[in-house]
Amino acid sequence: MDFEMVMQELEALSNERLKKMYISNGAHEPLFGVATGKMKPIFRKTKINQPLAEQLYATGNYDAMYFAGIIADPKVMTEADFERWMDGAYFYMLSDYVVAVTLAETDIAQAVADKWIASGEELRMSAGWSCYCWLLGSRPDSEFAESKIANLLEVVEKTIHDAPERAKYAMNNFMYTVAVSYLPLHDKAVETAKAVGPVEVQKDKKKSKLLNASENIQKSINRGQLGFKRKYVRC
Repeated sequence: MDFEMVMQELEALSNERLKKMYISNGAHEPLFGVATGKMKPIFRKTKINQPLAEQLYATGNYDAMYFAGIIADPKVMTEADFERWMDGAYFYMLSDYVVAVTLAETDIAQAVADKWIASGEELRMSAGWSCYCWLLGSRPDSEFAESKIANLLEVVEKTIHDAPERAKYAMNNFMYTVAVSYLPLHDKAVETAKAVGPVEVQKDKKKSKLLNASENIQKSINRGQLGFKRKYVRC
């Protein structure tokens, strides 16, 4: 399949209800509103195809950019490629669920995520923390330096309440993921989550909500999910 054929198939799968939902989460035109599950038949025709992924990502169309993440070849993407993709990631569903997910399948994932966490830029920070969540939730515990993950937990404890809004979500999820999926620091993550307490985030100009990692960790413990690892990061 070439670029035009993929765009036509994506447009044919457009859903007005989903389009409105994506827009309410931060997406903007152009977009079709395609359910991610509906993209799998297209993937079976394209397979992994980095040149096509680059064409699709460059459109600025949310659905095309999301599909680009599905067909991308992380093994050939460089740090510069990921920086360029982050530059185009204009809201969290792209930064955290396309760029960070794709980055998590590379050998440079931790190094790039570390830079993004330290950048001070909201979506790069969010993508960096999210990348660690994807990594910890899918790779063996032995692939991580315990001291490094412990240090990141300390960073969360000290800075989460003053972090940018989307970074708060990702940092909160990091505490949860360490507690559930990285057993060497389960106890420390539980303690960190308790010390942090509820985290207030702004949903829009008028409303706010509270994130509570401790509650979610306990729910996973009750369900017997400690040690959970995903088989696949991407769809």
